[in-house]
Amino acid sequence: MSSNPLPFPQGFLWGAATAAYQIEGSAHAGGRKDSIWDTFARVPGAVADGHNGDVACDHYRRYKQDVALMKSLNMKAYRFSTSWARCMPDGVTPNPEGIAFYSSLVDELLAAGITPWLTLYHWDLPQALEDKGGWANRDTAYRFAEYAAVMHEALGDRVRFWTTLNEPWCSAFLGYAAGIHAPGRQEPRSALAAAHHLLLGHGLAARELRRLDADAALGITLNLTVADPRDPDNDGDRDGARRIDGQFNRIFLDPLFKGEYPADLLADVAHLGLDEAVQAGDLDIISAPLDLLGVNYYHGESVTKDPADLPTSVEADAAAAGESRRPASPFVAADGARSVPRGLPVTGMGWEVQPEGLRRLLNRLHAEYTGPAGIPVYITENGAAYPDVPDEAGFVDDQERLAFFAAHLQAVHGAITDGVDVRGYLAWSLLDNFEWSFGYHQRFGLVRVDYGTQERVPKASALWYSAVAAANAVPDADSGVSSAGAGVVLSV
Repeated sequence: MSSNPLPFPQGFLWGAATAAYQIEGSAHAGGRKDSIWDTFARVPGAVADGHNGDVACDHYRRYKQDVALMKSLNMKAYRFSTSWARCMPDGVTPNPEGIAFYSSLVDELLAAGITPWLTLYHWDLPQALEDKGGWANRDTAYRFAEYAAVMHEALGDRVRFWTTLNEPWCSAFLGYAAGIHAPGRQEPRSALAAAHHLLLGHGLAARELRRLDADAALGITLNLTVADPRDPDNDGDRDGARRIDGQFNRIFLDPLFKGEYPADLLADVAHLGLDEAVQAGDLDIISAPLDLLGVNYYHGESVTKDPADLPTSVEADAAAAGESRRPASPFVAADGARSVPRGLPVTGMGWEVQPEGLRRLLNRLHAEYTGPAGIPVYITENGAAYPDVPDEAGFVDDQERLAFFAAHLQAVHGAITDGVDVRGYLAWSLLDNFEWSFGYHQRFGLVRVDYGTQERVPKASALWYSAVAAANAVPDADSGVSSAGAGVVLSV
């Protein structure tokens, strides 16, 4: 650790995160049936090289090994998702064998001194419910609340942190508008209906969990961005940034914290029927008080309405993933607004590295949402993919990823010194894994996974992060970021 460490508050929660479909494998073991991602991965051109999650990291069979690895890396919390398709394969009927897997995982975590943090939904809707309309069908919100109750009955005696949804923006707008995520639909009206029904499902599930356990820590995780006009003096760029902020951030934040959709958003999407999905009492359910907000941050946006023939960020993502289908815009009423490069360093995903945006985002949340609500923030995902090159032992000296983590943790520390109540940081991701439409071509893991042998080898970033977690402090920006343990391999 640096001689100039930046200390974090006592009790700050350090850990890592994963998602069920991305790591578990054993796709049809123990009574599990297809989720929308199983179905989507079979669509020609939907996922790079036809990859799927059938095996992934084989975590379903290797979870004890993975928990031991977390413990060796000083993880104090593990955010994982339960697969709705494993626990209730038809979306409505509990599957004891599938639920038992998560009970065993929770017991293993607790025995290792690791806090289990359960996310109920990380995009793997049972295909049986998609066949009935998916999240565009209001009934799915009620089925989600039933699922939440089933999972709490099984795990609520041991799990204290509960996240309802992970990144509902991706579920609604990449899945139902852009078509680059499951279920692969390109229907703007359905996307807006899905966004509302996801929020309603969150509210109904939170109400069920609160009824069952008044002391549980309940939250939702949103992926959020900072949308800046490329030219602050250009009316079109400012309007484009406003629209993307509305259709990315405020479409979820305002209903959750203010009990209403933003007026400008409603005007922007008036022709797409969002108001038709909203029924009396919905916003009261959605805006019930939370105990925390989970924030996922990867990069900000520089927004223009310049009609130059530049790829939008979603088009660039699709091209990088090798998709043959042309995606639609996830911003269903952004009127030509697009995100454009501004010359910053980029990750393997082509995403710009903008840690100062995280500090600005956290300060905005504190000023407008979480501060007035009196609730803390946890960074529930932050990380980067880079073209890892392992040595003969499988070790990756990933200094770019290490620097990414250092810069963003410095930004989090800065926000805390600004007065923002940030109480934890969960790195994305513990393991290299199935990266959605990119298949296995993009690696976000602190730990390298050899997909042929399933060997796990912590990278330099993992060793550095382990030291940060142990010290509860991060080196300051002038101290450098090299991992002192870069020659150590912890293969579990």
